[in-house]
Amino acid sequence: MDFATRRVRLQPSRRRRRGRTALAAAVAAATVLLGNVVLLAQPAQAATLLSQGRPVTASSSEGAGTPASAAVDGNLNTRWSSVFQDPQWIQIDLGSAAAISQVVLRWEAAYATTYRIEVSSNAQDWNPIYSTTTGSGGTETLAVNGNGRYVRLYGTKRVGGYGYSLWEFEVHGTPGNEGPQPGTGTVRIAGSQGNWQLLVNDAPYVVKGLTWGPPASEAGARLPELKSIGVNTVRTWGTDTSSKPLFDAAAANGMRVIAGFWLQPGGGPGSGGCVNYLTDTTYKTNMLAEIRRWTTEYKDNQGVLMWNVGNESVLGMQNCYSGAELEQQRIAYATFVNDATKAIHAIDPNHPVTSTDAWTGAWPYYKQYTPDLDLLAVNSYGHVCQVKQDWINGGYTKPYILTEGGPAGEWEVPNDTNGVPTEPTDLQKRDGYLEAWNCITAHAGVALGATLFHYGTENDFGAVWFNLTPGGEKRLSYYAVRQAYGGPSGGNTAPVITNMTLSRTTDVPAGGTITVNVSATDPDGDPLTHEFKVGGKYIDGSGALVGTPSSGTGPFIVTVPQRLGVWKLYDYVRDGKSNVGIETRSFRVVAPPVEGMNVARGKPATASSYQQVGNGAPYPPSNVTDGNNTTRWASDWSDPQWVQVDLGAVTSFDRVQLIWEGAFARSYRIEASDDGNTWRPLYSTADGNGDVDDLALTGSGRYVRLTGTQRGTGFGYSLYEFGVYKR
Repeated sequence: MDFATRRVRLQPSRRRRRGRTALAAAVAAATVLLGNVVLLAQPAQAATLLSQGRPVTASSSEGAGTPASAAVDGNLNTRWSSVFQDPQWIQIDLGSAAAISQVVLRWEAAYATTYRIEVSSNAQDWNPIYSTTTGSGGTETLAVNGNGRYVRLYGTKRVGGYGYSLWEFEVHGTPGNEGPQPGTGTVRIAGSQGNWQLLVNDAPYVVKGLTWGPPASEAGARLPELKSIGVNTVRTWGTDTSSKPLFDAAAANGMRVIAGFWLQPGGGPGSGGCVNYLTDTTYKTNMLAEIRRWTTEYKDNQGVLMWNVGNESVLGMQNCYSGAELEQQRIAYATFVNDATKAIHAIDPNHPVTSTDAWTGAWPYYKQYTPDLDLLAVNSYGHVCQVKQDWINGGYTKPYILTEGGPAGEWEVPNDTNGVPTEPTDLQKRDGYLEAWNCITAHAGVALGATLFHYGTENDFGAVWFNLTPGGEKRLSYYAVRQAYGGPSGGNTAPVITNMTLSRTTDVPAGGTITVNVSATDPDGDPLTHEFKVGGKYIDGSGALVGTPSSGTGPFIVTVPQRLGVWKLYDYVRDGKSNVGIETRSFRVVAPPVEGMNVARGKPATASSYQQVGNGAPYPPSNVTDGNNTTRWASDWSDPQWVQVDLGAVTSFDRVQLIWEGAFARSYRIEASDDGNTWRPLYSTADGNGDVDDLALTGSGRYVRLTGTQRGTGFGYSLYEFGVYKR
């Protein structure tokens, strides 16, 4: 993003905004005084002011200085203001049912001409009690008649180009007069085989959800935006004391949470600790106690939709067991999930229970050993459009939801020319979300909705693959979910990248450059900027993405890292409106070519030590002269250590190339010898950084030795190649 340009463009409007606010404050102050005179002249009201200091949420706020809470703080010098677009809303949770008889709106200059006042018992089903298309601003005192716990102002037309702004939103009435509400607080599955519905307070409810990534403490600020694009549900993987803000914010916004309980070995292949469900009674007892504790804590919270016990553990068991033992553990796990389900039902009969796994192959276990589940659940990406047929073929008698879904995952796509998974393009990811939703909704009466993956602000390898909003910036996938869930269309949307090519992909010299061509357009005609990052996940497992130098305006010249191996290059294409397109391609970094002959190639090598046990061991010194950049020598984990090459005879040379693995030398020296006893110094350094050291060293000798005196890591020393060159 061109931040300098953004600052210049925004400054004039900021100056106008300050002038408008000063004038508006004076006008509003006079209006408030007049409004107070009118109110004082009226007969005393029996109604009680119910709204002051109560929890309040809004569709948006203009900034940190104008939060929704300012509209109920009793201070006529503070205000709530929304962003500058329609529609917008602000709602108050009165804490309990009340009979509403009067609403007082004390507007700032930015008022609504068309709006309605609504009430609700559950912050989801709203009943209008007042509406107008001729709002006049100032202080509006409205005589109304309604019942509910929640009161909402819903604005659909503003008086000017700004947003909506209230000094105070007052609700007057009599608490405790709403009366019983049939079905309030209940979620259940109704219907019969192949014709089911999910009912929330006896009203049909289709899960239109996202998995939840941010801290629960941010839910109050983030959920209104999700609701505005049609999301009604978020899914979590764990429930504890920190979950309350998420449940509360969901309830305040008329949304719901699929609340998870994490069980080991959760997370499917490659993650989660192992548990013996046949013998570990302590673990099972402790987990049942935790499940009972948090079910009791949150069962009456209006933000709860259902409970979800476990995540991908039936599949994940293969990381812990095999053969007959694996089968017995899967049965024991499914039996434990049933015990947990019964425990939840005993405490909370008003919310369904499900259990998620990573494949429909887990469902037969649930069918036989977990009969108390109310519905099934599955995480499915590339396979999602086959879930319906799997359900039919399995002869299941319960509905299901999709608890994760989206574009094809790393484990489902073919490898590219560098042998790493081919990440779907931005356009393919967009289409993946739409396809997943279409395939779920096509199973009418059985599939009850989905929580697509993933709403989060992480900005690493996995986040770029799946997140709708990495770094808080909206992608094409975000707008695809908005489309799928029936959110409003239009508005500024994300850049579209249709192609990305690299001039070299399989043999890029370490520290060199590549030319990158990117075809990108913006649907709204916004100017675009490019930022390039690299990720070494396939080198060292790190998901971090770091910036790398680039130049040009397209084609771009991009500098690659020094470290050998397969990297991924990411182009972040931004429109300056909080939207981003991200495209990625892999490239392999190789050692820079060296002129002349490698006189050490294939020659004997010896070392002070070498690693003989451990993953991939042994790592003998002969690996440094085999000409293979994927084999290596590794020493013991101590200082000093050395490795030397016997050239066979005294030989002159003019270059030495060291190709380090991650365990490099911070301080080392290179020496030559004619007899292996008397050594001549050729080079030394105390600030080695690993990767590739390409050293112009003129010397001669039969033996060439590298001696490491300080390691760069906590491991030993490790070299892929020790090349000695002669032109």
